[in-house]
Amino acid sequence: MDSSTTRGRALGLSLIALLALSVTLLAQCSWAQQLRLSPMVLGVVLGMLLADTLRPRLPEGWDGAFRIAGKQLLRAGIVFYGCRLTLEALTELGPEAILIDTIIVLGTLLLGELLGRALGLERSERLLIASGSAICGAAAVLATEPVVRARSHSTVVAVGTVVLFGTLSMFVYPLLYRWGALEALGLRGVGIYTGATVHEVAHVVGAGAAMSPEIAALATITKMIRVLLLAPVLLGLSFLMRERHTGGSVSGKGRVQVPWFACYFILVVLANSLLAHLASAGGWTASYRAVTDWIQTADTFVLTMAMTAIGMEARLAKFRQSGAKPFLLALGLYLWLVGGGYLLVRFLA
Repeated sequence: MDSSTTRGRALGLSLIALLALSVTLLAQCSWAQQLRLSPMVLGVVLGMLLADTLRPRLPEGWDGAFRIAGKQLLRAGIVFYGCRLTLEALTELGPEAILIDTIIVLGTLLLGELLGRALGLERSERLLIASGSAICGAAAVLATEPVVRARSHSTVVAVGTVVLFGTLSMFVYPLLYRWGALEALGLRGVGIYTGATVHEVAHVVGAGAAMSPEIAALATITKMIRVLLLAPVLLGLSFLMRERHTGGSVSGKGRVQVPWFACYFILVVLANSLLAHLASAGGWTASYRAVTDWIQTADTFVLTMAMTAIGMEARLAKFRQSGAKPFLLALGLYLWLVGGGYLLVRFLA
């Protein structure tokens, strides 16, 4: 790697970091906090605004920085996302919440495959949208991209759809709650319903907080169970996509490409669970929480950089190339999450 390439990547990453810092500060504004807009969501939006304005004017030597931010930094961010999870917290809601989350994830993936095929979408594109809707929004889309070997424009469109419908949920769910449409679920049921069906973690927190602090806490824990399912889903998709393609044609079946970052994610969850237990037993919980808070802050910033870089690849031409079909698929999955999720919680929780 020559010095000009290294310099270009360094400058590109510096720009992405500066933009991520800007949206991080913007997320601290009162209006952003009232809307529960996370830095990651704002990063995607800012990136998409710059995709057809600033991005084409940047030197080609900076392209490597966008690839690094959208792949390596994204995977590192997902791995350390496990610092937010402990096995003890995930079991607090009982087996019915785990069952509902599992049905939601598997049902969304299956429905996404069937609807996407009916709409004529490529397999990789329908899997990206389905995984984002099923698990944890844009982060799941970006984690799934290398496993299904999706094209860059498919990833951008999938991120756009899950951010759109996830943001919509932040307003729809509190309205349904205030209108009494969720009254039959009870407080605990509303929390499980929100966490089991809303796309992004930030959207879950926002929707839950707009209803009540108790619902927000229950919804967040339920959502974390879905996040934990990311690793086994990626391993399963890796097995399904194990066929090697050469020049667009299948040349035979190869070994399964294990998404190791998903395995590292599980290890971080296990390590965090063990250390949290030791901290509680040893009386140094406050110190441990201070460390994990710092890790989570840094991790959010890394993920914001990744989201911003992905957003800057979202040029209008890529959306025109995909047409309306991806949004129709995302809409169908959203209706399933809202309606099917309600029925699941109503009868299982």
